[in-house]
Amino acid sequence: MGLFGTNGVRGVLGDDLSLADIHEITMSIAAHAEPGPVLVGRDGRDTSAPIASMVCSSLSYAGRMCADAGLVPTPCLALGVRELGYSCGIMVTASHNPPEYGGLKVIWRDGIEAAHNDELAIEAVHAARSWGHKEPWGRVTFEPRTIDTYYNHILDRVDAPAIAKSGLKIVLDIGNGAQAATAEHVASGLAGSVTCIHADIDPEFGGRGPEPKPTNLSALSGAVTESGADLGIAFDGDGDRSIICDERGTVLNGDTSALFLIDYLLASNRNSDIVTPINSGDSIDDIAAAADSNVIRTRVGSVTVSRTMSDANALVGFEENGGFMYGPHLPVRDGAMTMALALAALASQDSALSTIVSRLPKSFTSKARLECTPESAVRAMRRLADEHPGADTLDGVKVRLGAHRWVMARPSGTEPIIRIYAESDSQDSLDSLLDKYLGVVRGYLQ
Repeated sequence: MGLFGTNGVRGVLGDDLSLADIHEITMSIAAHAEPGPVLVGRDGRDTSAPIASMVCSSLSYAGRMCADAGLVPTPCLALGVRELGYSCGIMVTASHNPPEYGGLKVIWRDGIEAAHNDELAIEAVHAARSWGHKEPWGRVTFEPRTIDTYYNHILDRVDAPAIAKSGLKIVLDIGNGAQAATAEHVASGLAGSVTCIHADIDPEFGGRGPEPKPTNLSALSGAVTESGADLGIAFDGDGDRSIICDERGTVLNGDTSALFLIDYLLASNRNSDIVTPINSGDSIDDIAAAADSNVIRTRVGSVTVSRTMSDANALVGFEENGGFMYGPHLPVRDGAMTMALALAALASQDSALSTIVSRLPKSFTSKARLECTPESAVRAMRRLADEHPGADTLDGVKVRLGAHRWVMARPSGTEPIIRIYAESDSQDSLDSLLDKYLGVVRGYLQ
């Protein structure tokens, strides 16, 4: 198995990932990356500070100049790499994985994570151990401009005065994660009232865990309804994904959130390209068609979506997990940019969020997970494909059962699990479909 999963390098520090491993991986990145200084950032995990120190030390040993941006969200570091002239960036994070995990994401000069061919090249350097100490040692400095660059860039992408004039109220569920460094600052430049919960950095993510999902966002829902807020936003551990909650406290799934934002953006950007993986719902095709726009489907993974967006100069990209990408800002997932766009969309319409969503095409989607070994995952995917001739095997196995009705199974690239995705034309039908195929795949795994 290679070093890189679907989204960077991840592992349990002290178990399947050591500081010695971090040194060797960083040396491999330094050997492959373009010449120039490297920007390093980290999230708030206990593992991230020692990993970041090892990354900076290894870059210095490799003769690279590097700057420490400190604790920042992943999209903040990505924008800093591009806007401040760094040759690449290394973000120390395990994103939404449990607290004991650590990891790295590699970001190139354009602010987008390394593509798969670059990951393979880094893995080849790593396998050959083809690196070495270079004189003179590189210096490690501090980069103080990263957060302000991020803040200003987001506010420049929306009509901040118009949004501020609307006096919207927002509740932020920081999730004890890296958006603690930036999200409230950004929201305060746009909203009339900002309330934050789970706002302190907590390496254990004790508030509700590092991955925001409908089952753990009851505190956000309650805070929204109790404060009379217009919307709520919850972020993941490294701040690149966000989940939206309406004024009634209803948590929107990632597909519905994307429909809301894209419908707003396409009103002034017809004939645009939208990039999304094959596990996203079908309703985006209806939204796109109404604005003479095009949907480009990809394999699962934010890096693939980002790279495809860059190649196509696409307006937006999104994933069903709350990852939303706005091309005019930076074609990467960005929780705070998503928050700004949600405020802009609300400020432009004289309706509550729940009312706006009720006018959109219905999107009944859900997902579940099954623990497995890599060997059993391969066996299950083979069985599912064999029993459904004609299934889409671009990434995992997707079985289409009718219009807006399908099920898909795919081994995770970051955890020892299989994810099951489904869409149907009603909630009852969706629940039934998901339960059925959970049983089918569970049987294959056994």
